[in-house]
Amino acid sequence: MLKEFKEFAMRGNVIDMAVGIIIGAAFGTIVKSLVSDVIMPPIGLLLGNVDFSNLFIVLKHGAQAGPFTTLAEANAAGAVTLNYGVFINTVISFLIVSFAIFIVIKNMNKLKRKEEAPAAAPTTKECPFCLSTIAIKAVRCPNCTSELKAG
Repeated sequence: MLKEFKEFAMRGNVIDMAVGIIIGAAFGTIVKSLVSDVIMPPIGLLLGNVDFSNLFIVLKHGAQAGPFTTLAEANAAGAVTLNYGVFINTVISFLIVSFAIFIVIKNMNKLKRKEEAPAAAPTTKECPFCLSTIAIKAVRCPNCTSELKAG
């Protein structure tokens, strides 16, 4: 059983999948930083200094009641909150990741199409009489000596 597990774990596709997951996690961190540090501040500025991560609704006050200006204050007070601003950030992050993956796949497909060489012109044909393979320019079959039509 241990041998079978080792064979399974050492297959190329399992290792490739593990590498993909690790790179995906790192890419997710980069996208999270892109969204929270680069994209959301200008959007918040355009919308009147709105910080989406601090958009929330207090469902139940905690130990301290009162208006909370940030999500961190509400969490520190033990309030139960509905964090729709964090959800908006997550949706924007997902859209950015989806678009980035779309662009990468689109470019990979374009490169694959360029790499595929056009089919080469045939250099042989089949004799209609003996069905052997002969040169495309042959006017007589070397196997059965039949005369072939030109073309």
